[in-house]
Amino acid sequence: MIETERLILRQWVDSDLAPFTEMCADKDVMRYFPHTLDEEQCQKMFARIHALIAKRGWGFWAVETKSENQFIGFVGLHTPNEALPFAPCVEIGWRLAKAHWRQGFATEAARASLKHAFEQLKLDEIVSFTATSNIPSQAVMQTIGMQNSQQNFFHPDIANGHPLQEHVLYKINKHAWQKITNKGFQYV
Repeated sequence: MIETERLILRQWVDSDLAPFTEMCADKDVMRYFPHTLDEEQCQKMFARIHALIAKRGWGFWAVETKSENQFIGFVGLHTPNEALPFAPCVEIGWRLAKAHWRQGFATEAARASLKHAFEQLKLDEIVSFTATSNIPSQAVMQTIGMQNSQQNFFHPDIANGHPLQEHVLYKINKHAWQKITNKGFQYV
């Protein structure tokens, strides 16, 4: 479990499944993905994420607010598809329910995840990627200190010609992260 000022990043529990399913059925939340997810897809993803955290101790953590103990989405670390041109790697990612957008929650949880990646897991580099049109996620990447690698790629899991196929790749290494934190910026 990771705590920030306003959030708890934790292992998933059964009661997270319903709000997770609702979030992944929301067309606005899933705007930068090829499609929304149905209940069966959400159950499989829920089980996969839960199992990976149980096995490794880290992953896409469920995020809840401390003030309401309410599931608001997920943020964390993942080892993505091996077919990606920059694999193997560890990515940082997030997905929050629309009611919790524009409150700094993704940034707050992502900063805590980066701290965990570099200080606890001793990783050397973290990547993040999204569709070129996903400006909100790119803004979070920039806010947490990641840099655009200028190495756009076509995501292998998205059909040729799909408007979301081209992705940007952001990166941050441990040295760059340490420089940011040494300048007085507190991640948690």
